Amino acid sequence: MRRRTFLLSPLAALLPGAAWARMPDYPAVMSGQPLVFPRDYGAHSSYRTEWWYVTGWLQTDANAAADASLGFEATFFRTRPALDDANPSRFAPTQLLFANVALSDPHAGSLQHDQRIARRGFGLADASETDTAVHIEDWSLERNADGRYRLSVVTPGFAFAFTLAPTQPMLVNGAGGYSRKGPLPDEASYYYSVPWLQVDGVLKRGDDSDRNAAHVRGQAWLDHEWSSAPLAQDAVGWDWIGINFDDGGALMALQIRDKAGRKFWAGGTLRAADGSTHTLAPDSIRFTPLRQWRSPHTGAQYPVAMRVDAQNMHLTLVPLMDDQEFDSRATTGAVYWEGAVTAFPADAASTGTANTAAKPAGKPLGRGYLELTGYVQRLQL
Repeated sequence: MRRRTFLLSPLAALLPGAAWARMPDYPAVMSGQPLVFPRDYGAHSSYRTEWWYVTGWLQTDANAAADASLGFEATFFRTRPALDDANPSRFAPTQLLFANVALSDPHAGSLQHDQRIARRGFGLADASETDTAVHIEDWSLERNADGRYRLSVVTPGFAFAFTLAPTQPMLVNGAGGYSRKGPLPDEASYYYSVPWLQVDGVLKRGDDSDRNAAHVRGQAWLDHEWSSAPLAQDAVGWDWIGINFDDGGALMALQIRDKAGRKFWAGGTLRAADGSTHTLAPDSIRFTPLRQWRSPHTGAQYPVAMRVDAQNMHLTLVPLMDDQEFDSRATTGAVYWEGAVTAFPADAASTGTANTAAKPAGKPLGRGYLELTGYVQRLQL
């Protein structure tokens, strides 16, 4: 649910009160409406919130043998503001687009990141209704006719030019794409994932000189989700993972937390090594903090090492590096931890406690991303 939440307060401060006189008629997410492709690869502009979220692990050709890995994130958000539909101005921001991008490089010591925001139109930003094609200026994510995605991002500190090739069918989460986020039927989103994307491309670090360009390969995960529902009143945020397992399997699992930090709701989808797919019930998922990290930037405390129990799977997640906090208050209004993690087997009989150190045993099972939201303040969808 990613992770990917955004506030409208920065926009509200810029618009006259009359423009907010009447709320739009946001459509509800309903069960029994299967996803239809290629249409549902594209934007759903009548819904309140939407995001295309890509995360992955990379290795440069020079460092592949040394297992010197990097993590990357690129998320494009679309929101339909609470703006009066009767406003006739072509300058009215009826659709806003945001983007958060980041590079996790242990040698840098902290997350490198950047963000953008623009209204739709005027050649600045757009999101296609027919297929994945979203951009803010020269940042873009586009799906080609052959199914491959192209990601292009240029920032002062790094740049991506990646091709992301699917190697497996998508994971349709929930009941045919209807993914519950709470006990009420309308607390839901439409949601699918594309695990095991093969990454190939060029990564630049530092200035824009070609001397800093490196050929990279890796594996990535893509989420596409849209909804009109706010976060449940009793919830403050969520913990989420997307893991590509070395045996070819994949796991998406999420836990929404209440004000006391307890599980309010949970869900997930597991693809086994044989390709079979299983929807996970709320009571089959548990996230248990193993090690806390306090951010020197915001003072927030995050459980960056986590145990995750998902049905019969028991995992210990270890971060690539601790400082993977993203402060996106200049665009989305949120602060969250979005980090590359390695999944190790966990002892099925052990539950751990909030401050015990994670001690993985055995070989890694896979790699992916962990998202931790609502640890600075309650999220507002």
